Amino acid sequence: MQGIFDFIESSAVLAVELERELCKLPAISPDSGGQGEIDKAEFLEKWLKEHGIAHIERFDAPDKNAKGGVRPNIVVTIHGKSEKRLWIISHLDVVPAGEQSLWKSDPWTLVEKDGRLIGRGVEDNQQGLVSSCLTALAFVKNDVKPDLTLKLLFAADEEMGSKFGVLWLIENKPDLFHADDVALIPDGGDSKGEGIEIAEKNLLWLKFTVSGAQAHGSCPDQGNNAHLAGAYLLTSLYEHLSSKFNAHNSLFEPDYSTFQPTKKEANVPNVNTIPGTDIFYMDMRILPQYPLKVVFDEIDTVKAEIESRFKVKITYEVCQQSESKATANDAPFVKKLSIAVKQVYGVETKPIGIGGGTIAAPLRNMGIDAAVWARLDETAHQPNEYALVANIIGDAKVMARLMYSE
Repeated sequence: MQGIFDFIESSAVLAVELERELCKLPAISPDSGGQGEIDKAEFLEKWLKEHGIAHIERFDAPDKNAKGGVRPNIVVTIHGKSEKRLWIISHLDVVPAGEQSLWKSDPWTLVEKDGRLIGRGVEDNQQGLVSSCLTALAFVKNDVKPDLTLKLLFAADEEMGSKFGVLWLIENKPDLFHADDVALIPDGGDSKGEGIEIAEKNLLWLKFTVSGAQAHGSCPDQGNNAHLAGAYLLTSLYEHLSSKFNAHNSLFEPDYSTFQPTKKEANVPNVNTIPGTDIFYMDMRILPQYPLKVVFDEIDTVKAEIESRFKVKITYEVCQQSESKATANDAPFVKKLSIAVKQVYGVETKPIGIGGGTIAAPLRNMGIDAAVWARLDETAHQPNEYALVANIIGDAKVMARLMYSE
């Protein structure tokens, strides 16, 4: 173990160099105006081979909108003494830089200052990616076979829902994951490394369309005000769903289900027209004890009441949804991760749940114990995003400790 730790601790320059090269390659989804991950994936694959990683596979999900027509997913295997497998899963894609004026430097050119690496993607998710690379190299360079078999996955499309990444792999490569695997996703955490995410709220994004009849503002009886009906629908959904699904769970913050109206589309361009169509969206984050099916049932009840009252037609479509089981807070892998964090950082951890979605969810639905953990300052998606070199090194040591049976 000491040789493994010595290699990781001596790899700060290597970590910075890898972060620098990755930062130059914006892996942005075509849905966000980018070309996908192919340039970044090809660089990383070449870099891994040059540094002695021999067992590399690439699984390309077809996407006609991406450069090269594919969204690449890379899998690295470091064979261990056991066939028991630990996955460390990070993602290749990043979000756009956002408003350039808010950056103090070029977001695609790494800036190193006082142990801080600044640039788009350096934390989300290149910190975890680089840490996992250092972990793999530590075993390869020391010619040490770990107790467990290490599987690194560098996935596509996480920022836009993983339909070309983990979800595509689960559907199209059914033998890739095994139910007795365990998985670490270093894509969320806090500045001390205290929180181990083991559960996620069920996610539901809905688009509601209310159809009435347009009329002049002075003659409302000649029309059917879709905006008025939509307002009642929105508030009725908020009040009814909040009341119906009112449990609390201290694992989460906030500790209750949320049903928030968010986006609103324009209806009519002038004040004196009764709108015939009204469109709005809701973002729902629901405690996992409530299956989405029962939520849909309650939505349909409210929908029918508003349709009857206002004589309108209401439809809704799912923009995004996910629900997953939780990893037990006393699962052996969670305990092992907690011990590793304590040994490396001297920090006592606690299990937490989150309202956001991660690639742990579909893995948990397969029966895989998955934990989301990293030590980071939570600057993802912000201008002047940064990662600490000390966290890259420390997290790699945590990952290395997980490779041993004891």
